[in-house]
Amino acid sequence: MIPLLAKTQKTMQYNKLTPEEEKVIIHKGTERPFIGEYTNTKDTGIYTCKRCDAVLFRSEDKFNSHCGWPSFDDEVKDAVKKIPDADGQRTEIVCANCGAHLGHVFKYEGFTKKNTRHCVNSISLKFIPKKGK
Repeated sequence: MIPLLAKTQKTMQYNKLTPEEEKVIIHKGTERPFIGEYTNTKDTGIYTCKRCDAVLFRSEDKFNSHCGWPSFDDEVKDAVKKIPDADGQRTEIVCANCGAHLGHVFKYEGFTKKNTRHCVNSISLKFIPKKGK
């Protein structure tokens, strides 16, 4: 019984966010294009949620869409939740674990064989490089 309680308590604790991070992650803002830390990152590793550390994306699914934000054509299974955006036009993506705003997902643009672009705010992510590089 105690391990379950400890696990529950751990998932309820979130990382402290800066005011800029809160604007995007909590209040569903968008960082300006082409300024994000991970827009041009090509290193091997994983991308986690800045708020809760859940693994969201893998570097092998990242591609350059020239849109100004990191783009991924796939997410880690069950890590990202898709919901209709308030504007009625787009599909918002949030962390399935904590609900942090990540960005939007777009289909049928033809950038990759998977025909999907997760357009993600760098400020919503934390990159963890692969060990042994």
